[in-house]
Amino acid sequence: MKSLSKKARLNVIGYILLAPWLIGFIGLYLIPSCMSIYYSFTDYNLLNTPKFIGLSNYIRMFTKDALFWQALKVTFVYVLVLVPFRLAFALLIAMLVNKKHKGIGLYRTLYYIPSIIGGSIAVSVVWRQLFGNNGVFMSLAAALGFQQKTSILGSPKTALFAIILLGIWQFGSSMLTFLSALKTIPNSLYESAAVDGSRPVYTFFKITIPMLTPTIFFNLILQIINGFRVFTESYVITDGGPLNGTLSYVLYMYKRAFNYFDMGYSCALAWIFVAIISIFTVALFWTQNRWVYYESDAK
Repeated sequence: MKSLSKKARLNVIGYILLAPWLIGFIGLYLIPSCMSIYYSFTDYNLLNTPKFIGLSNYIRMFTKDALFWQALKVTFVYVLVLVPFRLAFALLIAMLVNKKHKGIGLYRTLYYIPSIIGGSIAVSVVWRQLFGNNGVFMSLAAALGFQQKTSILGSPKTALFAIILLGIWQFGSSMLTFLSALKTIPNSLYESAAVDGSRPVYTFFKITIPMLTPTIFFNLILQIINGFRVFTESYVITDGGPLNGTLSYVLYMYKRAFNYFDMGYSCALAWIFVAIISIFTVALFWTQNRWVYYESDAK
């Protein structure tokens, strides 16, 4: 170490400190990703030796696999419905708790709890019981005189929306992000608007929303990615049913890999999944200059 220059010694120390992360990244992400790419071009069932078959898995996916399109449809519906409602609800609650009231800290904590436990298996089981044949909602409907032969989770037309409702309930992380952003908006802007006689609706759309666009952009990307990755809810509550009405894309990948032992095809599904998320992310970044307002841009 003494023969090394000061810059070289600092570089060595830096790499030593980075070693745990680098080992984890290479061993748990980089190598498995490279193996997954290779397996996507093979016929591999976890038991035999992978057999290279070129683009056959991808051709089969787009031309012969109806469940691929069904899983893609379910996932897109889930994301397109979930994300706007979750963000709108999170912003609404953030604005309500962005006021000085007695016990407001407790309210903020209570609103955040669903995001901590919302994705757990236990909550999914509870959700299945709530919307099942003997659940609260069916009992309530019967008490009100609505005789339903099929539960909410038993119908392909309504089961997905029960799962979406669970996703909307997990708005806590977005709420906290909006809350922190609301606290950075200068009160002088609202005071000036009040002097000019602006109504609350006008103030919301002309001051609050423009100042929140960077946070909306951040939350939008995170929630779209999380929405595409939905798995636990579909797996535990309905297992993709009824009639594949809640078959999410990740759940379909899981079933191809571990129910049908079609690992090569599942890896191909995974990389198409990565491409879809990447396209959405790049598209959002490409459009941000048109609707996201940064204070630094105004200087």
